[in-house]
Amino acid sequence: MTDVMQGVRILEVAEHTFVPAASAMLADLGAEVIKVEHVERGDAMRGLLSSGVGIMGTDVHVLLEHSNRGKRSIGLDLSSPEGVAVLGRIAATCDVFLTNKLPGVRTKLGIDVEQMREHNPDLIYVRGSGQGNRGPDADKGSYDVLSYWHRSGMALGVMQPDAEFVTPPPSPAFGDSIGAMTIAGGIMGALFHRERTGEATVVDVSLLGIGMWSIGAALALSLQMGRGWGPPPPGTSRNPLVSTYRAGDGVFVSFSCLQAARYWAEACKLLGRPELATDERFADHAALSQNAGAAGDEIAAAIASATSAEWRDRLEPFSGQWAIVQDTLAAAADPQTVANGYVVDLETSGGTPFRLAASPVQYDEQTPQARRAPEFNEHGDDILQEAGYDWDAIVDLKAKGVVA
Repeated sequence: MTDVMQGVRILEVAEHTFVPAASAMLADLGAEVIKVEHVERGDAMRGLLSSGVGIMGTDVHVLLEHSNRGKRSIGLDLSSPEGVAVLGRIAATCDVFLTNKLPGVRTKLGIDVEQMREHNPDLIYVRGSGQGNRGPDADKGSYDVLSYWHRSGMALGVMQPDAEFVTPPPSPAFGDSIGAMTIAGGIMGALFHRERTGEATVVDVSLLGIGMWSIGAALALSLQMGRGWGPPPPGTSRNPLVSTYRAGDGVFVSFSCLQAARYWAEACKLLGRPELATDERFADHAALSQNAGAAGDEIAAAIASATSAEWRDRLEPFSGQWAIVQDTLAAAADPQTVANGYVVDLETSGGTPFRLAASPVQYDEQTPQARRAPEFNEHGDDILQEAGYDWDAIVDLKAKGVVA
């Protein structure tokens, strides 16, 4: 494939998923990513035993792999002046500095924009945060469930009116993974700008901002109408071909035909109810809209009469828009997933196989080739030598506990 990020060197001081997953995507595209980890424990993700949603498997830490594949690792004590000095020497060889440290922590450690650019004036400085780099909560930590999901309006935007509890996000690191794509795009834009103008920029991306962009269409309507966004009550749709119906095996079939009248006759034929196409209740757009509830009941009864596998075959020639509602395992096995390489096969350093979602951007019709995440401090000695330290200096840093 075309490694569009080949030759770009990224220095990362970040933990968990949101920010690290951004550089993981860029590593898939050919960037060299140096991951700086806590000198003793490494990235906090290495010690995570549960996702908070379900217990992880014990053979492969797939959540760590998701956000750290393809990187090089060094353990470094940034609480010591010597450790920060080492960081500066590494930064002098890099194009991008990427961090999720809070403003107060960056100042305390001496790794903010001004300090890092003393080592490299051309360094693109990238900050990922919970709520943004300005405002009263800039120095407060967060997670995607808080800033991306709850604070942005997303959770209430999908919560049914009669629900007893707030709707949780659909997966661990949901907002983190979406946010990582945004950071990766921001880095690529900053590199392009520097290439064109010679100007190194500061890039800011927050989980709150990403959440508000994700729900931006609803936000615009909400601001226009003056009320908070929420899903419409069940049964209020005026289009029976924009809905989801349960098949006989319990699996749902979803339709999203915005021009219902255009597809109605064809849908009725494929559903085995051709007589509905000439039923006066559904004869034209106005009638179909007026009697959408009755039309939906007819579709529901038809869909319930066969399994989802049968509907997959019967609806294959339908010119309208539809899909089987799949779980994650079915999505991974989907023929379109396989044909386009949306899941990649990897192995740990010990040879244990596992699978991950591929980075979603492809160049020249090739799936970005992911590589496994590094073991803690796997590349520490090599990174130090590349930064100009000889072996005696490296041994001295190890003896002092500055490096792992």
